[in-house]
Amino acid sequence: MATARPVQLFGALLILFSSSCTELSRRDAPSLGNPPAGAVSEFRVFLDQAWDEDLELHPLTASYVGVTEYQGSWNSLDEEFLNRERVRMQRRLARLASFDRELLDPQEQLSFDLYKLDLERRLASDNFRLHQFVIQPHQGPHTEVPAALINVHRVSDLADARDYISRLRNVDAFLDGATEQIDRRTSAGFRLADWQYPLMIATAREVVTGAPFSDGNDSVIWRDFKAKVDALAVSGAQKKLLKDQARRALLTKLNPAYERLIASLERQAEGAPDVAGIWRLPDGDQFYEQRLRWHTTTDLDANQIHEIGLREVARVRQEMGALIADLEFAGELQDFFSFLRDDPQFYLRNNTEDRQIYLNGAQALIDDVYRALPGAFGKLPTAEIVVRRLEPFRERSAGRVLYSLPSADGSRPGIYYVSLYEMSSMPVYQMAALAFHQGLPGRHLQSAVSIEQTELPSFQKYTSFSAYTEGWGLYSETLAGELGLYRDPYSEFGHLVSELWRACHLVVDTGIHSQRWSREKALAYLLSNSPNSKVDAMKAVERYLVLPGQSTSSLIGKLKIMELREKARDALGDEFDLRDFHDAVLEDGPVPLAILEAKIDSLIESVQLESF
Repeated sequence: MATARPVQLFGALLILFSSSCTELSRRDAPSLGNPPAGAVSEFRVFLDQAWDEDLELHPLTASYVGVTEYQGSWNSLDEEFLNRERVRMQRRLARLASFDRELLDPQEQLSFDLYKLDLERRLASDNFRLHQFVIQPHQGPHTEVPAALINVHRVSDLADARDYISRLRNVDAFLDGATEQIDRRTSAGFRLADWQYPLMIATAREVVTGAPFSDGNDSVIWRDFKAKVDALAVSGAQKKLLKDQARRALLTKLNPAYERLIASLERQAEGAPDVAGIWRLPDGDQFYEQRLRWHTTTDLDANQIHEIGLREVARVRQEMGALIADLEFAGELQDFFSFLRDDPQFYLRNNTEDRQIYLNGAQALIDDVYRALPGAFGKLPTAEIVVRRLEPFRERSAGRVLYSLPSADGSRPGIYYVSLYEMSSMPVYQMAALAFHQGLPGRHLQSAVSIEQTELPSFQKYTSFSAYTEGWGLYSETLAGELGLYRDPYSEFGHLVSELWRACHLVVDTGIHSQRWSREKALAYLLSNSPNSKVDAMKAVERYLVLPGQSTSSLIGKLKIMELREKARDALGDEFDLRDFHDAVLEDGPVPLAILEAKIDSLIESVQLESF
């Protein structure tokens, strides 16, 4: 068997493109002029009122951002509500046109452009409403219900507990809205692949397994509610009353709604196809083009993205070859992949003790990053980040890692979730790259810095531009290497594995949805270009199938950030400051790549002017 020189391993993932940032034409509305110093402009009032309205209409979203005023209810998924949402967006676009952009200050002009883009791209996405599956193996209302109740709904007093019960009593409307959407897609011929339905049905069934629905251990929601109520400083009689009310709601509201959802999935599974490329759906090619624009915020087409992926695969494989030569490995790259898959030194065992070792190791890696941040960033977040194991009810169907935003009020930290169901999919040599991507200096730093910018309109903090957010995460893995944060050569190789995996995303996503690759061809490509396990590759392909275009965003975004950093460094020479560059990237929240480039051009110009 091929061997390598041993190295000591590890001491001791909102709602919301157009391809350009064109301005709205002015209308013959009266000019608002500039507001008095210290006053809130009418434009900002409009944005704040729209945000407040959105939170009231989307109670679950409000909970995620830390607003508890509506936490007894859920978002709505029924068709009537979605139609009203479309009309609301159209009206807001019309209202936006009443403002004279040229009379807004520069920060408001940026907010104007972002809000316009947000509305336009959401309307463009809604044109393909049926193409977007309301439920899928990785996520959907079947997992959102327990995940939100367990991780987001805090119970610090009686009012919180009663709101929790209210959510249990209202959950049938939320789940029935999802069931309605599934049935609409079934009638219109929009189905997932046949092999995906058992995954969703099993996950949904697990939520309503156990007490009080059946014999055995407590179900996940019942266990959570009891633990939160038991921690309250109230009488035993009050705790019993709360539990009785929750139990009744679980049995009479939540359980029947889950049964209807499962029945709908079973109906949709009948006659589902065994292929899943989006090209097979009506107007599938046009939908895929829209998804690529949405996720990359560029005009790159599928062929261009495919070629970028192939180029990056070749580049990373070359870098890998140089590193394994340094490790004095006796074999070729494929032999090294096999070595990484098979050698037990790279894997922890499937037991409680080793899973905790992984969690502790990931948290320690993130904690160690703090000392390096002041040299690379001016703005640093105050929100903490914690590492948690993904809950068992969604662990088998979810991806390897997830990230959840901190609340704006600081009451909930950012959470880096890791799936530890099968430890063979979580090799320790990839632990650092994953932690740096999702935690620091990655997604958590970017998200927390955005949320903590008090001068930004709230919508701007939470707007979703995948190429920016996912691109920052992947860029952060490279930055971590530049900051000396990888502890050994195998961890450095783990970063290259992550880069190669993202390059493969571009090849395989476009291969499936544009070039009509089979699932088998996609799996074969991933396994021949990565040491990742077959289970990991299968989950990746499943994600490509249900979220077309999404996986292309991280590498496209990372490449642009790297390009802009080198552009600034070349233009500014000794005046280039990495902290200023990072602050310019992060300070205005998520933006499309074209706007990000304009921001960096502005940074270059301002530094050059100051140097004269």
